[in-house]
Amino acid sequence: MADSTQSKPRSTGTGRATTLGDVAKRAGVSLATASKAINGRGDVAAATRQRVMDAAEELSFTPNALARSLIAGRTGTVGLLTSDLEGRFVIPILMGAEDAFGAGQVNVFLCDARGDAIREQHHIRALLNRRVDGIIVVGRQTDPRPSLGHDLPVPVVYAYAPSDDPTDLSLTPDNRAGGRMATEHLIGLGRTRIAHISGDPAYAAAQDRAVGVREATDAAGLELVGDVMFSDWSEHWGRDAASLLLTRHPDVDGIVCGSDQIARGVLDALRDAGRTVPDDVAVIGYDNWEVLATNSRPELTSVDANMQQLGRTAARRIFDAIDGADIGSGTEYLPVRLVQRGSTVPRR
Repeated sequence: MADSTQSKPRSTGTGRATTLGDVAKRAGVSLATASKAINGRGDVAAATRQRVMDAAEELSFTPNALARSLIAGRTGTVGLLTSDLEGRFVIPILMGAEDAFGAGQVNVFLCDARGDAIREQHHIRALLNRRVDGIIVVGRQTDPRPSLGHDLPVPVVYAYAPSDDPTDLSLTPDNRAGGRMATEHLIGLGRTRIAHISGDPAYAAAQDRAVGVREATDAAGLELVGDVMFSDWSEHWGRDAASLLLTRHPDVDGIVCGSDQIARGVLDALRDAGRTVPDDVAVIGYDNWEVLATNSRPELTSVDANMQQLGRTAARRIFDAIDGADIGSGTEYLPVRLVQRGSTVPRR
């Protein structure tokens, strides 16, 4: 849990502390408008917000956390319920949720249900007892997960793993676009003999990325080299798959990998086979796991799923719902981005 920095309202010099009413009066706005401006609500004109902030600065007004919660009708806390034991995806989502409205504006309570439904219900009760404003549910993979239902007294947003109930709001990375983006990047570098090595075929992410890869090769009039090679998300599989690929298709010149772990194994196999990267074969990973990507040799180009942005968006939707906005339903696919490094450069 991250705590907001708390500071008390300063004195007006008249023997009492400055109040939000003083700020509203100085800015020439209503108390409600001053509250919205101070608390970062989106339904205040930019000029009005600036006028309120200027008045607050002139009066040295800084509401503490309790005052903010009373003004906004909320506690500024969000529960983050996860089954991501390793923290690979939940930690950047948590960081994004904390920073949704600027550092120190949102507190996040992190609960790990460890994939256990009973433990999950226990954590939900604990979060509600803490009076959280909403709950973000984070899964370990992008396959649909059971809904928490609609009986909870706070809004719920599903992040990474979508809910199996289409009336819930779910936010997940666009893995299909990511696979397409990775392949288009290699094609743009002049690679025409492209293969795809991915992880567990039971994962929706693996299937979605493979669809995107094929869409890109089809659009370019290219044939994917061999079939998509599925197995598990490991360096060991990356090495084995790349060795087999080179035996069957020695003319391969580009490999899209379903994860950075797989890509690391591919790099090892290419090096062992005397192939240089990226001159002979360009390699691209997925997830942009920086500890792997930046310590690879060469450094690994990768597709970043923008997990922090996912967390920021989820937190904002929570507070939009509290403010009465219709945040919609169904699954929204958020954009991914390509981070280019040394494993993909144009041919010399």
